[in-house]
Amino acid sequence: MILLKDTTFIDWRTFEFTVGHILVEEGTGKSIKFINSLDKIDKNVTVIDCKGKYVTKSFVCGHHKPYAALATGMPNFKKTPQNYYERLKYFWWPLGKSLDIDMIKLSAYVTAISCAKNGVTFAINHHSSPFAIKGSLQTIADAFNEVGVGHLLSYQISDSDGVGIAKKGLTETEDYLRNNQGLVGLHSSFSVTNKTLRKAVDLANKFNTGIHVNVAEDLYDQANCYDIHNKRVVERFNDYGILDSPKSLFVHSLYLTDDERELIRQSNIYTVQNTESNLNSNVGQFSSCGIGNNILLGTDGMHSNMLRAAKVTLFASQLNDTVDNVQVYNRFRNTDNYLNNNSFNGYGDNNLVVLDYQPSTEFSVNNFLSHFIYGFEASHIQHVISNGKLIVENRKVITINEAEIKAKAREASAKLWKKMNKV
Repeated sequence: MILLKDTTFIDWRTFEFTVGHILVEEGTGKSIKFINSLDKIDKNVTVIDCKGKYVTKSFVCGHHKPYAALATGMPNFKKTPQNYYERLKYFWWPLGKSLDIDMIKLSAYVTAISCAKNGVTFAINHHSSPFAIKGSLQTIADAFNEVGVGHLLSYQISDSDGVGIAKKGLTETEDYLRNNQGLVGLHSSFSVTNKTLRKAVDLANKFNTGIHVNVAEDLYDQANCYDIHNKRVVERFNDYGILDSPKSLFVHSLYLTDDERELIRQSNIYTVQNTESNLNSNVGQFSSCGIGNNILLGTDGMHSNMLRAAKVTLFASQLNDTVDNVQVYNRFRNTDNYLNNNSFNGYGDNNLVVLDYQPSTEFSVNNFLSHFIYGFEASHIQHVISNGKLIVENRKVITINEAEIKAKAREASAKLWKKMNKV
């Protein structure tokens, strides 16, 4: 058990400030308790002096890609991509195909460490490694568990590398879901045949879970769907019942008709906005028009800093959406609703961040959102508690040897980049 002594707690829903001491229970689904006196505190309780600090609930990444972790700093592509499809062809697909199980493990460690230091204690992950599928999801889960970051994993099932690879993706997903919470992942509409799509949906129904899939990230996805299936992407997925599950996640969702937006609005699924990834890929910008309020924020593997993601979302959305501080914060926090409403565990009230934030202006319930957008930075995160366990202390991950992991990751990245040039 942890005692956060002399702190100011900010309720993440109401923004109300409460001054006092907080007892944090350890374990999944456990809670926190405010206490007035320290007289009867057990000697085994870990005490953290939080005087002058702020405590609030930790963060969630709504769409992450741990398998991209070793790509940071990679030399130029074999050919500079000119469009969305070429970006897949010259970066994402060679990256996934070049991974082996050891690289996957290191990528997961690096991502989980980054999440923890950025106050993210839960990540919804989308993985791909066509030539190293077996055991990949459990490998990622084990690394995240060791660091202490909760997760909801899925494998990007795809027919792009043939029916045999698609079958392996389905098998890996089923093997993992037998013993773990997770989602059934698909790469996108254009990379999945009707036969594989049906099997994926049946698998999701079997384990009472949802589909995690990229949707209309580029017009290529829509054009391909209409040419082959004579319908739009969301219409195709709706025909297969994907929109029936409130656990399903539609990632990106940039190029949608009014009819598709209405289908999403009438469903209970969530859409995941990935602003920086869309800007980086130059595919376009997200608009929430007509799809409702079930919107999460993700990073698409670019980084693990959700405070940064929220800021960029607000600023970039001024060009293509009508978004204010309240709406951005709601999207930032909607993952709590998604996880709890669907009974996914690992992100209870005992997931907290301690912020060493010294505001230079008045800070209260009345202007919390302004400080959230223009004041809070990841550098203010001093301690992180995940399921009641301290995983970051004084800005250092204490559950694993970060320096050792990073050294191994640097060696693995060099091997990965060489392999990618041969794919």
